[in-house]
Amino acid sequence: MSTDSHPSIDEEGDATELQALRERVAELEESIADADDDTGGKKMTIIATKGTLDMAYPPLILASTAAAFDWEVVVFHTFWGLDILHENNSRNLKLSAVGNPNMPMPNAVAALPGMDAMATKMMRKKIDENDTATIEELIDLSLAQGVDLQACQMTIELMDYDEADFYDGVTTGVGAATALQHMAESDVQLLI
Repeated sequence: MSTDSHPSIDEEGDATELQALRERVAELEESIADADDDTGGKKMTIIATKGTLDMAYPPLILASTAAAFDWEVVVFHTFWGLDILHENNSRNLKLSAVGNPNMPMPNAVAALPGMDAMATKMMRKKIDENDTATIEELIDLSLAQGVDLQACQMTIELMDYDEADFYDGVTTGVGAATALQHMAESDVQLLI
């Protein structure tokens, strides 16, 4: 038996395979670490165009949820959607009974005076009973999570609003070109 300390050909092959295996494991660990770092990084743009009580919830819920997953989120409010960000108007958003397919009444009845007020009162009662967040609470949550709530400058001027009328933290002075740029870069674009 030889007392030579030189590795045999088989041992050299095993060492090469072992080294290749170690390098492959290191590559896989690095790619997993990169994937873990990239769980966020997605972008979403929501265009909010409606200012009724029932239509104020979807953009705020979707935005705050996406932000909780570390997405970069912009909600561009234009036309009646601007009332969601208006401090006074957002507290008095109404629910329209006319044209609402989930209202348990025909449109002819829903069009009667006072039906929108009744529908709004019923919805606000349901929101309270279910301990659902208010619009103001969802705005605060969205802003705290880094959602960029934007108010369309053209609509601010059209509606004769003052920039001081909006919740603290709302981005004013934003135009359609800025919204389009963010949409072009976004993974998800929604029109609500």
